[in-house]
Amino acid sequence: MPTVGTCRTSRTGGWPVELVERAEQAMHLKQLMTECAAKRGRVVLLDGASGSGKTELLHRVAEHAAYGGGLVLRAACARAERALPFGVLGQLLRSAPIADEQSREIHGLLHRAVTEAAVDPSEAGRPPTIGVELAHTLHEVAQAVLRLAEDNPVFLGIDDIRHADRHSLDCLLYLARRIGSARIMLVLTDDPELPDSSPMFRTELLDQPHAQRMSLTPLTEAGVVSFLAAHIDRPTAERLAPEFQAVADGNLLLLHALLEDHRATGGVRPGGYGRAVLRQLSRVDPPVAAAARALAVLDKAATPERIARLTGADAARTEAALRTLTACGLVSGLSFRHEVARRAVLDELPAGGRTALTVKAAELLYEQGSPAPETARLLVEAGAPAGEWSVDVLLEAAEQELIAGRTHRATAALEAALVARAEPGAQHAAIEARLVQVRRLSDPATAEHHLAALADAARSGHLDPVNTIDLIRQLLWQGRTADAGELLERLRGTELEPHGKAAALLHDTEQWIAWTHPTLAKRGRRPQEAARTADVAARRTDPWRRPTALLADALVNGRAHQVVERAEQVLRDRGPSYDITWPEEPALLALGVLLAADRPDASAWCDRLLGEGHTPYSPTWMALLSSARAQAAVGLGDLTGAVDHAQLATDHITPNAWGVAIGVPLGSLVLATTRMGHYDETEAYLTRAVPQAMFQTRYGLYYLHARGQFHLATGHHHAALADFLACGERMREWGIDVPGIVPWRTSAAEAWLELGNREQAGRLAYDQLGRPGTNGARPRALALRVLAAGGPVGRRPQMLTEALDLFEQVGDRYEQTRVLADLSNAYYELGDSRRARTHARRARHLVGMCGAAPLGEVLLSFGDESDEPAGPGTGNSDGALLTGSERRVAALAVGGYTNREIATKLFITPSTVEQHLTRVYRKLGVRCRKDLPVELTVGGAEALQVGAEQDA
Repeated sequence: MPTVGTCRTSRTGGWPVELVERAEQAMHLKQLMTECAAKRGRVVLLDGASGSGKTELLHRVAEHAAYGGGLVLRAACARAERALPFGVLGQLLRSAPIADEQSREIHGLLHRAVTEAAVDPSEAGRPPTIGVELAHTLHEVAQAVLRLAEDNPVFLGIDDIRHADRHSLDCLLYLARRIGSARIMLVLTDDPELPDSSPMFRTELLDQPHAQRMSLTPLTEAGVVSFLAAHIDRPTAERLAPEFQAVADGNLLLLHALLEDHRATGGVRPGGYGRAVLRQLSRVDPPVAAAARALAVLDKAATPERIARLTGADAARTEAALRTLTACGLVSGLSFRHEVARRAVLDELPAGGRTALTVKAAELLYEQGSPAPETARLLVEAGAPAGEWSVDVLLEAAEQELIAGRTHRATAALEAALVARAEPGAQHAAIEARLVQVRRLSDPATAEHHLAALADAARSGHLDPVNTIDLIRQLLWQGRTADAGELLERLRGTELEPHGKAAALLHDTEQWIAWTHPTLAKRGRRPQEAARTADVAARRTDPWRRPTALLADALVNGRAHQVVERAEQVLRDRGPSYDITWPEEPALLALGVLLAADRPDASAWCDRLLGEGHTPYSPTWMALLSSARAQAAVGLGDLTGAVDHAQLATDHITPNAWGVAIGVPLGSLVLATTRMGHYDETEAYLTRAVPQAMFQTRYGLYYLHARGQFHLATGHHHAALADFLACGERMREWGIDVPGIVPWRTSAAEAWLELGNREQAGRLAYDQLGRPGTNGARPRALALRVLAAGGPVGRRPQMLTEALDLFEQVGDRYEQTRVLADLSNAYYELGDSRRARTHARRARHLVGMCGAAPLGEVLLSFGDESDEPAGPGTGNSDGALLTGSERRVAALAVGGYTNREIATKLFITPSTVEQHLTRVYRKLGVRCRKDLPVELTVGGAEALQVGAEQDA
């Protein structure tokens, strides 16, 4: 005969169930059943919280009794049947496999008992006494049960006795008092944590000398390991046990659900664990379930007092309910053990009831002066207005969440405020405008569907001028130029307060529009007095807006080199700013100034800004910074870096969210992949859909120029020329034909050269050199290279040498490589093979650094210096004459670094770099850095490492 407590299993919910940590109780119950056979009747009350396994243990003992030849009678109580007289007793007796004569007798007694109970005086609110006839019937029923035990031991098992009807309890007490010398074992299960509906029954039952109470506690972590090891391998069981214990607290029902979830998905599911939570709550009394719902709604704002207020219960009942939830393994402290449990409880509530309870909780928090974000969370959950006070709370919470960097919560609060203030008007428009500003931080595309309503509000006068100006910028970003232009003209014709915030913001926006959307720029200059008035107002309202206008004006007029120091100051002083109406523009314009002025340190500034923590965090800002970093990488000839950063820019926010500004990162991708020779990738980028409005903005110029470079590289010279000339036509028409945007003249000149028109190419190059403000290194270097390509070979080295110096100044390794290749070719034509090979060697070295594969293929056609003896001052042996410091400086110089960059890397002054280079030239017998042997970079790498260790 198998014994209880061994590895026999049954099934509950489809899973094999082991009697984990229940062997001692099972053995004791087995012993009691053995004593019962010797006419020593027993009453056992199995106490344990829901999910402790008491029902399973009851089932096992019943199996053992049946296997030993006993008569097993079982019943399961339910709350819904509590009002049914003799319902549990009837269920118990009808389950008996007895002879027909005994069955007829018992059924007759039950029928008579039910009939008499219908007229029992205690059922009408009278004292709980029973009449004489009913008492006599109960005696006969009990005697019938005792007669069943004359031939065989009888096992009576009743689950959840607390839900039994009163008449059945009376009969069971009557029987319990008489089974001490009978072969009857009565086992009942109960949950001691739940409020006792029949305290007298429990007291009288345990007062019997042959009655005892047996408590079942939740599984320990070791028990959870054993439970899991019965279904999965032991190493995995040991790994999962701490997590399962933290979520289920030893509750077997929840453990089964977690195991199902683990096998299905490896996580916790609403359909598995969540359903088990609801099954647990279905077993508890209504006040406990109500406390669970209140706790789910309040979440982190829960306190016993607030739960009591929401449920309408007193403090004692609330504390008892919380203890029950804790004993069930659902709650720890004042929070659910897992968010899935909380969501399951909330989702089970009817929509109307959930909304009403959540609004009631929000009102409670508001009355108690809770922080706005706590109250706002409930209002957002409710999704329904809750009075005038709720709008103010939601708006205050949105600003606090924004400061804390929780943009998604700020968005949710503003959306709820918009619903609460649904009627059209100034406040509704102001809330919607703020919502657009916040949404733009994460994804500008999500703000687009608000723009039409805001534009209507602006036309009807419900949107104030400051928010209207911001709306104009949002409309322009999305390419809705007509709407933006209409609102801009309305503002221009409005009398604004001269010293007010709106006037200053409009003035600065005009400058910004002239740079980014020049088709809408206001023709002519504002009077100086108006400009001064706007300046004063801007200083009083927001110190950021004045740099914005100043930098934009410098870019429009080609004076970027004059405001470099101001741009750097803007970048240095940039700190946390919670005014999100124009958050990124000052820094972006400052970076634009550095890029237009061909400052190599623009990339370092981008890296610094990308590495900073930003509050609130904004994917849009990170995308814009990554795009600027890609432009800087293109300017340095770092083609791989340009592709990486431009792709990051389109990953932070989707291409659709970029609006018309997509032309910048897309242009960087097209230009970099073209120069790398990855033409298939370039074609894929060029087939992406772009807004047509982009071509009426500065952003479209970058795209057009990059597309023209692709056409030029792939032999479509007429198409390239058309794109370059289109850039020029737009820039002249818009009044921004200045350096720092795209070099359309020299690019068009290259296309003319490919088409064989040297005269037209030269005209464009000379025009470039003669342009006002073209005193930067890059525009001049590009023009000199074109003039050299179309001029006599004898003059080429001089112009190319100057161009090379200029490209070294700006740190552009790609253009240095092109010039070095041209120099090598020129020297070959002039018969100076040594110089030709030296420049080709340097060009090959730089090609490897910038990744321009097409240039590398061109350079392969040049001769190699290994066939010709090295001239004086160019061999490796002469490198031994240099000191360690000189070798480090020379190695970086050969690598194409400027004096300033070398000084930064080696922590010395630029003057010291110049002195070192002068000595290097003298020792090696060369005139300038272009004649330095490339071998210095190889030997210099070791010197750089040694020097770094010495400095350390």
